[in-house]
Amino acid sequence: MMLVGAQMYTVRDTCKDLEGFSETLKRIADIGYTTVQVSGTCPFEPQWLADQLKATGLKCVITHTPPAQMLADAVQVTKNHDVFDCKYVGLGSFDFHKGTTEEFHNQYAAVAKKLKENGKYFMYHNHCAEFQKENGILILDKIAQDFSPDELGFTLDTYWVQVGGGDPAQWIEKFSGRVPCIHLKDYAYDNGAKLAVIGEGNINFDRVFEKAESAGTQYMLVEQDECYGEDPMECLRRSYAYLKAQGLR
Repeated sequence: MMLVGAQMYTVRDTCKDLEGFSETLKRIADIGYTTVQVSGTCPFEPQWLADQLKATGLKCVITHTPPAQMLADAVQVTKNHDVFDCKYVGLGSFDFHKGTTEEFHNQYAAVAKKLKENGKYFMYHNHCAEFQKENGILILDKIAQDFSPDELGFTLDTYWVQVGGGDPAQWIEKFSGRVPCIHLKDYAYDNGAKLAVIGEGNINFDRVFEKAESAGTQYMLVEQDECYGEDPMECLRRSYAYLKAQGLR
């Protein structure tokens, strides 16, 4: 069964210190979410997060871990994730406007291997730059070719796939078995691409849900990078209400 979660980058502005981080977790749980992705928060100790998750009944299912930490000591990263019982270790981005797929592989192949050896799974989160072609091949396809499926998965982001000109449901299907976590992010149009509360934009989420279930997705994390003056927590609440109405939890 797929579970719905909140990507905490949405509410990063209230997670700039531990007190705010703690209160934000409580408010997320009060909405009804049962899982979170920890990303964009202030620094924290692994045991502190474990205690907060226990107190709120939430589970951290994936992180976005700073690249410097993974590159410096991937084994320590796995030990930290063990403390708060999190399998998926995510990389939020790589600058493919400047870097190449070869450079990406050279930097992260050893990281992916060490994570796997220690019971974790390396997850790469796409933006739209991965839909550029490098030597005639889409960057996203090249990443998938360069890493084995058991060493790298994709936190496919529905909004950024759409911005890049792709079909979110089609890409989820294409990466079946490699998408245990995805980002639910809606795409609206208002004199240009605009982020939206889930269900208030134009993405065909019925197909996304269908393909995600078939692809083995376990967690669908709601994210809204920009809320355009609205309260991000209210945006998370409306997204959850939409998903709950679709029979998801």
